[in-house]
Amino acid sequence: MDMPRGSLIPKSLNPKGFNNIVDVFEQSCQTFASKPSFTSFGRTLNYAELHELADAFAVYLQKETDLKPGDRIAIQLPNLIQYPVVLFGALKAGLVIVNTNPLYTPREMEHQFKDSGAKALVIHKSMAHKAQDFIANTDINTVFLTQVGDLHGFVKRCLLNAAVKYIKKMEPDFYLPGALHLREVLMKYVGQKPSPVTINTDDIAVLQYTGGTTGLSKGAVLTHGNLISNMLQGVNVLDEAAEGCVETVIAPLPLYHIYAFTISLVVMGYGGHSVLIPNPRDIPGFVKEMQKWQMSAFMGLNTLFIALCNNPDFKSVDFSKFTLTISGGCALTHKAADLWKEVTGCEIMEGYGLTETSPVVSINRPGAIKLGTIGVPVAETIVVILDPDGEPVADGVPGELCVKGPQVMVGYWQREKETAACFTDDGYFLTGDVAVREEGGYLRIVDRAKDMILVSGFNVYPNEVEDVFCSHPAILECAAIGIADEHSGEVVKLFAVARDEKPDVEELKTWSKEYLTRYKIPKQIEFVDELPKTNVGKVLRRMLKEQQVKQEVA
Repeated sequence: MDMPRGSLIPKSLNPKGFNNIVDVFEQSCQTFASKPSFTSFGRTLNYAELHELADAFAVYLQKETDLKPGDRIAIQLPNLIQYPVVLFGALKAGLVIVNTNPLYTPREMEHQFKDSGAKALVIHKSMAHKAQDFIANTDINTVFLTQVGDLHGFVKRCLLNAAVKYIKKMEPDFYLPGALHLREVLMKYVGQKPSPVTINTDDIAVLQYTGGTTGLSKGAVLTHGNLISNMLQGVNVLDEAAEGCVETVIAPLPLYHIYAFTISLVVMGYGGHSVLIPNPRDIPGFVKEMQKWQMSAFMGLNTLFIALCNNPDFKSVDFSKFTLTISGGCALTHKAADLWKEVTGCEIMEGYGLTETSPVVSINRPGAIKLGTIGVPVAETIVVILDPDGEPVADGVPGELCVKGPQVMVGYWQREKETAACFTDDGYFLTGDVAVREEGGYLRIVDRAKDMILVSGFNVYPNEVEDVFCSHPAILECAAIGIADEHSGEVVKLFAVARDEKPDVEELKTWSKEYLTRYKIPKQIEFVDELPKTNVGKVLRRMLKEQQVKQEVA
């Protein structure tokens, strides 16, 4: 693979001279030893405990496996405190992390494990049955199993693990001979130190697989330099926020997702406390957990903001120290932003990023939020907006957003053609997103280029349509797609979830005429019970399109 693109950390970002993520981890654990680091299911690890357990895992990897620096280890865990333990332990041993979605099907798991060449796997027992049928087809020869309560005290550990297995019946039987129990592995070497491993800035830290919405997922190669750069770019932003803003961070998004992964590094840099939410779809349980804390920050996305604000118990959460909300992952609607501020008193700082950029490219700054935009580029990041011919466009004119900076990936794992196709000749990453630059350098995402709807030659961006209809009091959430039309090529179809009673479709269309030009108004509006979403809550327009095609064929 070619030399990394932009992974060297500029000195302006890195005055402490971090060479790798382990350096960041060591400094935080030494500086903030007695402070809480991560919590899940009522168990909190302080930084000293996290450091000790990570060391224990690293020692086991070095002494009792044949894994060598540079080998890949897949982690397939929900938001449990085991995740940071095995993450930092594996990095200390010089391994490359392959973050894996626990909701993957066996087919998706097999593809990712084989594509990455992973030699080891850390997996929760509830997912182990998926791996048993294909793991022999991969290079994985070391498997670590864990359960929800493995790092709790004896009584609670037994109760939690029994409840998950026997009451909730979430751990189907499986057959993985030779699999190791993570708790036993950690306890064996607690108190021991691993042998130091030389890790350079340009060494690979993570293979972060894209969602695969247009085919098989690809692994974005992110170096230690990429991730430290983005962490420090985040620190650069939060240095402008209120002191103590990340003291207690509610973290509902999964750590295996690059958004939460990098934000957790930023929080760690301040000695902050991340309260992990294992199942954010359980809104009542989510709110109950939040009621236990005086949260200072929240990291989420549009669908979570709406769902929480519509829960009557959410208003009883203690917002007295709440000063920071960051949104990413999908477009933030005005309705969600206004509702969140009304309930919590906190404005949302919307940002933008991709897996391939570690992820943050731009964000609204504290005290300088411009709703409807993704803010301005983070430090040491250059953004250009190009027309289809690759020429820069004027401010206010839509074009493809292209990025250059130290957080931009090396490329796609073992995919030279795809890597070459997503970079310009002068090294800008082509995001595939349509954006405009507005006054003051603020950027606004118009939409994904591939989701754009072409109506009689006019561009219609789903985000705009969705933002309008989400502002209607009868609609909880919605998604717009393009469907074939013999007269105009495509027309807009809206899938909507009603708040209570379904409103009259024709009245909705009439109402929208005040906000949308004629060709942007949906020709069809279909009410559904729920919208298909990714595990982090991003609406899957692709699935709606697939469902539409099946309906038309039928």
